[in-house]
Amino acid sequence: MSTPLNLASLLFSTALLLVGHGMQLTMLPLKAQGANIPDFIIAATASGYFLGFIAGCMLSPYVIFRVGHIRCFGSLAALFLSALLILGITENWVLWFLMRFIMGIAISGLYSVIESWLNSQTNELNRGRILSIYAFIVLGAMALGQFIIGAVVVDSALPFILASIFIALSIVPLGLSDTNPPESVHPAKLDFALLYRRSKTAFAGTVLTGVVVGSFWSLGAIFAARVSSNIGDATQLVAIALIGGACFQYPIGWLSDRFDRRLVMLLLCLFGSISCCLVALTARTDYQLLAMLFFGGTTFPIYALSLATAADNSAQEEFIVLGTSVILLNALGSAIAPLLLGSVMTLYGAPALFWCFSGVCLLLTMYVLYQYRDQSTAAPEEQLPFNVFSQDIAPLGLDLDPRGPEEVEDVFELTEADSSSEGFHDIPFPGQIKTDAVI
Repeated sequence: MSTPLNLASLLFSTALLLVGHGMQLTMLPLKAQGANIPDFIIAATASGYFLGFIAGCMLSPYVIFRVGHIRCFGSLAALFLSALLILGITENWVLWFLMRFIMGIAISGLYSVIESWLNSQTNELNRGRILSIYAFIVLGAMALGQFIIGAVVVDSALPFILASIFIALSIVPLGLSDTNPPESVHPAKLDFALLYRRSKTAFAGTVLTGVVVGSFWSLGAIFAARVSSNIGDATQLVAIALIGGACFQYPIGWLSDRFDRRLVMLLLCLFGSISCCLVALTARTDYQLLAMLFFGGTTFPIYALSLATAADNSAQEEFIVLGTSVILLNALGSAIAPLLLGSVMTLYGAPALFWCFSGVCLLLTMYVLYQYRDQSTAAPEEQLPFNVFSQDIAPLGLDLDPRGPEEVEDVFELTEADSSSEGFHDIPFPGQIKTDAVI
């Protein structure tokens, strides 16, 4: 089988998996709201999912190494399906937290299998293009899942059955592929302090996307349901945010390759704050769809921009450690923020969610403006090429990026090497201006 066909089967598995995954991310909050579960409890169960995602990032490489990619994918898909179906027959919040934690572990491992397998089928010539296609499929498939939910009765068992079918079918293309899976995987290594030293702007941008976009995944469906006349309109609001996030990635990436990335991030945060205000102000009007489109278009790309900003001012050998730190810091923010914002929604109503988002974006705007005084950063012509990253990527997916080193094994010597930054001053790499610059 040729490489294009191998990639097609892998990407088809990804699309099927993400349709079902996108459905469950929205239908679970809607089901919980229909069962009169308090917003704080809904947010707590969503936090369980993100905590599970963090655990899965750390554990899945060891599972893949022990049993192989295909067995790992099939086992985790079965685990995900079982947890999803249990959620469909119970309203016990303790079970909901536990099942969503298990689903977070499972989906992180499923991403890891697909991403490491995709990496084995790419090279330095097509890696960036494959990554862009992969990220677009992630957001596009999850958006398609929203429209499917809008066409069925959420209070019935049908959406759970349909989501389960899509997830089960995702096993087939990957399972029938005759491509040899990768021979090795690497455990996730992280260093939040290193990320902060290399780029304070990237660190802050990562926290913002965890707080805003992570909370949107946890509570956005509840907001949409409360400001919409029916479930179809609610899921359309969620879908349009995803579509905005997918469509705006490329023009924003083009701009960030030609101008200072901090300027691009500053503008995204500023317009993100404005778009959040518009979403809150246009509730129950036709203009809310347009406002939600710009909300997704301005906030979703900040994640990839943060990763690119960190990469610009760091050694090539640091990329995977920094990338893993970005992924897990984002997931940590996604786990903590909904607990606070769920209570805010209960006290002040659904629009308060987007007023809070607007405030967070405005805070980051001021922070990036403050950091903009520092001139010791990579000039636009020295910046590394922007590549699209979805927040749903797992650490093994960092191997897909051409900024990563050719031999990943060399990366993990860095986990102890940079308690002080002196060790990297003599390492030449593209775009380096000053290793300890605060960007």
